[in-house]
Amino acid sequence: MQNQDEIRRLKDVVQQLLDEAKQQGATAAEAAFSVDNGLSVSARLGDVETIEYHCDQGIGVTVYFGQKKGSASTNDVSADSLKETIKAACSIARYASEDEYAGLPDPALLATEFPDLDLNHPWDIDAEKAITLAIECENAARHFDKAISNSEGASVNSHQGTRVFGNSLGFLQGYQSSRHSISCSVLAGSGDSMQRDYWYSVARNPVLLESAQFVGEKAAKRTVARLNARSLSTRQCPVLFAPEMAAGLIGSLLGAISGTSLYRKSSFLLDSLDTQILPDFVRIHEQPLLIGGMGSASYDAEGVATNARDIVGNGILHSYILSTYSARKLGMQTTGNAGGVHNLTVESGQNDFAGMLKLLGTGLLVTELMGQGVNRVTGDYSRGASGFWVENGVIQYPVQEITIAGNLKTMLRNIVAIGSDVDLRGNIRVGSVLLEQMAIAGE
Repeated sequence: MQNQDEIRRLKDVVQQLLDEAKQQGATAAEAAFSVDNGLSVSARLGDVETIEYHCDQGIGVTVYFGQKKGSASTNDVSADSLKETIKAACSIARYASEDEYAGLPDPALLATEFPDLDLNHPWDIDAEKAITLAIECENAARHFDKAISNSEGASVNSHQGTRVFGNSLGFLQGYQSSRHSISCSVLAGSGDSMQRDYWYSVARNPVLLESAQFVGEKAAKRTVARLNARSLSTRQCPVLFAPEMAAGLIGSLLGAISGTSLYRKSSFLLDSLDTQILPDFVRIHEQPLLIGGMGSASYDAEGVATNARDIVGNGILHSYILSTYSARKLGMQTTGNAGGVHNLTVESGQNDFAGMLKLLGTGLLVTELMGQGVNRVTGDYSRGASGFWVENGVIQYPVQEITIAGNLKTMLRNIVAIGSDVDLRGNIRVGSVLLEQMAIAGE
């Protein structure tokens, strides 16, 4: 349900900015205006901790004087402030260096169709209802098992935003979207062992959220399962990334094929277009027009039309992830990815989570990763991990204080299977991922 009056109001301001930029001598300009409203409530140990109402707005403008670029931003929408913001951007542009790759996108690539992607579902919830839900969620976790000894609390969030983008090529569009969530984090103790874990549910439509009780119980179940964790001896073994961890693995691949990494030559996948980078059963594709998707959009941050497309097919890299600027630097055409990917989907196999454990056989299930030990230039990968040791497809005991290591180039080629247990909570939609082998450093 879109509020067209609000969208029109923001469009009027963006058009004023573009007109003002032209008056001040800019040869081209683009502007974005966003307004966000929301409610965030958190409760801990049965009491309210925080109640926050959000009402934020921001404007960003970029102007061009030929190939010279300047940007400025403000959250004040008064006429004087808008003029000053444009003046500041123009001043920066006049003194900036020429950049032959700078400028607005090719007009022929701008979006011209704007289907309703069903992204906006306001939640009829006030602070009182949100508090009740948060306490219900936390109580479900705290009463789940006597081992639950403390809580970091539960939270309920509801946000709605309006965004309008326009440029001097005649593009001026806006849409509204919503995002709601329930989350919980608790601690459990057993002897000398103390563990924490969490769970959350997120959706654009509140009716699609998991129940507060389910979120609480799942947070508690995950926490209790980690008690009395052991380390492992150093070894090589198969590794299964749980879906939420697999998204990070795919994220490392995306970083390596993004335009910025490529033109800076800081990627382990330089010059990999049309080469095999994954096993031949792997397909990775974008679905920007998915109804209600967390990453759905009919145009990118530059107004360029998004398109459903294969990035990887049969394991072969078919396309990079490019904005207008990075595409020009590489002598290519934008892929409509200014601002990132849109519902990146890794095609899954037939095995659910239980089936993936059977495929793993004996090895490590990774459910948490720590540290930033990923070198995008060389592909070297080394991160602290915790999870579970699995034998004959059955979880045996929790594991902690280990490091998993490998090289992303090899890791990606050594994917054995991708599960059907897809995590739909984010912009990267992928199930659990089984790797043939990684090095485990432990005791």
